[in-house]
Amino acid sequence: MKKADLLLGVLIGFAATFIGIFLFFTLFTDFSFGEGIRNYEAFGYLGKIITIGAVMNLIAFFILLKINKEMMARGVVLATIILTVITLLV
Repeated sequence: MKKADLLLGVLIGFAATFIGIFLFFTLFTDFSFGEGIRNYEAFGYLGKIITIGAVMNLIAFFILLKINKEMMARGVVLATIILTVITLLV
């Protein structure tokens, strides 16, 4: 059960990051989602966009702690670490 909760937390972390990236493109740019990804990747800013999207993981982390889902919260932290490594490689 603990491994399933950890995996679910990782999936929540990735989903929260995706939602954060989508909200960034929707609210703060004139690009559509796909067009924005291509343009920011061409300029070399894709890692920065992933980092902005990962801010949503903070919200997910504290919500999971509030409802006593510690293993899922650990999964969100693990997703953030994985995204950090990906950002460093991009």
